[in-house]
Amino acid sequence: MTDHAGRGRFITLEGGEGAGKTTQLRRLVDYLGRAGQSVRATREPGGTPGAEEIRTLVTGGRVDRWDPMTELLLMMAARSDHIERVIRPSLARGEWVVSDRFHDSSRVYQGLAGGLGLETVDRLHEPLLDGVLPDLTLIFDLPVETGLARRGNEGGGGRFEAKDRSFHEAVRQGFRELAAREPRRFAIIDASVGVDEVSRQIEATLETIR
Repeated sequence: MTDHAGRGRFITLEGGEGAGKTTQLRRLVDYLGRAGQSVRATREPGGTPGAEEIRTLVTGGRVDRWDPMTELLLMMAARSDHIERVIRPSLARGEWVVSDRFHDSSRVYQGLAGGLGLETVDRLHEPLLDGVLPDLTLIFDLPVETGLARRGNEGGGGRFEAKDRSFHEAVRQGFRELAAREPRRFAIIDASVGVDEVSRQIEATLETIR
C-alpha cells in the first residue's frame, strides 16, 4: 500500500448480509488501539446525524420502496456528508478510519447486483470521493445461505435482507469481481470460519499496510 506521510489510513469492511463485519470492526479497532493508533470507527450509510437519518430512510420499508438509481442517490447523499464531516477530517488529523461499508457497497448493490452498471456508479462517485479512497478493503466472504441465516438468528432484517436469493448471490459475486479487478486494494476474508480465526486473517492482512 502507498505510504501517506502525515495522513491516517482508511480501511473499509465490505461483504454480504450476515458476514460479521460489525463484530470484526470492534475487534479491529481494539487491535489498532493496542498498537498505538488513533482510530475512528464509523459506518455507512451513516456516520453523521444527517447520514443516519438517510440510513433509516433507505434501509426501511418495502423491498421495492426505491428503484436502484434513487437508492444510489440517497446513499451518495449520506456518503457526501460522511466524507466531509468525518472521514476527510479524521484522515487529515492522522487518525485511522475504519468503516463498516463505503462506496464499494454502492458499486456492488446498486451497480452490479442492482443493474445500474459499475461504470455509471463510478462516474457519479468521481466528484463525490475527490481522492478519498480506502487504503485497504476487506471483503467478508461466505455462502449466501449462511449469512442470511446468521442475520435471521440475530433478529436483523430490512429492505436489503428481504431481497431474493439471486440478488444476494449477485452481491457475493460482485464483491469477488471487484477483488479480482483491484487485487492490491482488496483482500478476501473467509467469514465462514470462527470469529477468532476471522480476526487472525484480518491482522495478518494488516501487516501489508503497517
